[in-house]
Amino acid sequence: MSFLRPPAGPTAATFLDLPAGSPGGSVELFLDLYTGDQPLIPARAFMLAPTGPPARLPAGLELLSVPGKCLEGPAFGHYVAVLRKALTAALDASRIDVLHLQHLAFGATPALIRALPTHPRIVLLHGTDLLFAETHRDQLQILRETARAADAIVAPTGAMADRLLRLAPQTDRRKITHIPWGIPDQLLTTPPLRPPRTSMSHLRLLYAGRLTAEKGAEALVKSLAPIHGVELSIAAPRAQFHALAPLLKRSGVRARYLGWLRRPQLWKAFTEHDALVMPSTTLEAMGLVALEAQACGLPVLYQPVPGLSEALAASGVATDFTHTTALAREIDRLRTAPGLLPTLRQAGYTNAARYPLSATAEALDDLGRQLA
Repeated sequence: MSFLRPPAGPTAATFLDLPAGSPGGSVELFLDLYTGDQPLIPARAFMLAPTGPPARLPAGLELLSVPGKCLEGPAFGHYVAVLRKALTAALDASRIDVLHLQHLAFGATPALIRALPTHPRIVLLHGTDLLFAETHRDQLQILRETARAADAIVAPTGAMADRLLRLAPQTDRRKITHIPWGIPDQLLTTPPLRPPRTSMSHLRLLYAGRLTAEKGAEALVKSLAPIHGVELSIAAPRAQFHALAPLLKRSGVRARYLGWLRRPQLWKAFTEHDALVMPSTTLEAMGLVALEAQACGLPVLYQPVPGLSEALAASGVATDFTHTTALAREIDRLRTAPGLLPTLRQAGYTNAARYPLSATAEALDDLGRQLA
């Protein structure tokens, strides 16, 4: 299998107003597309400067020192104004062809539009846009304004587009285009080796990602508590794992904490477990961690929420993490059914191979060329 790197397209200005080093699939996708020695999409790419010393920054990532990130009220308007001022100072409008707006909501999107008001606008839709717009009035207003102002809205799944249209029903549907997110091509061409599994006396489960409420870790822990024959490992931000620790203790679930792993470390961890668990409660834009796990030969046990069920479908095992009986049944089946895990590994890899990152970049480049 080989993938061609798309030719350099229009130069984008893009900004994710999260501190560099923040966890999350949208952050990884952002860094994959716009940073590195040879970025897939030529760009001026910005994030916020962290409060402490930043970890190693990828080539091409620029930091803006703008405090006061918030979501609502007069302080939000002030935050956007300061962001716009910083972007105006940093960018030469004549060297930018198109805006890649990383979210329909949050501060970076209106700030970048106001800094470069005449440039074509492509918006990339993520799950957090929709979740925060549902719970914060100012974010809903920004989402609707951005949907009107956008030249194109990129949704990775049909479920995400449907959710957007429920929140912003006046959105011109012709603006919405379906471009799936992708995973690094090298993970598909040269996945890490999986060591042989000699005993299936227990099933090694891995949870990987943030431990925020919509990710469903609480339901996972409660449902796992009475189930025997499993080992749970958690790769998550340290502070979030510590916040989960009291529930783990009360439930009697022993979890091995792996830390917040860098990408190659996470890929290696995939090869050392038997299934990835994704108990998300609400929606996933696409579930990139699940696709990366599949590329590494790790079957996925998932809650069939919008976005995730579309990206995985029958290539993973859908279950209900809120019901111990249903979860126990699937875990027992994974552990005892002859040939099931190898079959799921092959189905998972076939599914993941549909989503090379180079295809995402090429589609975004093509869209930019049409608009620039």
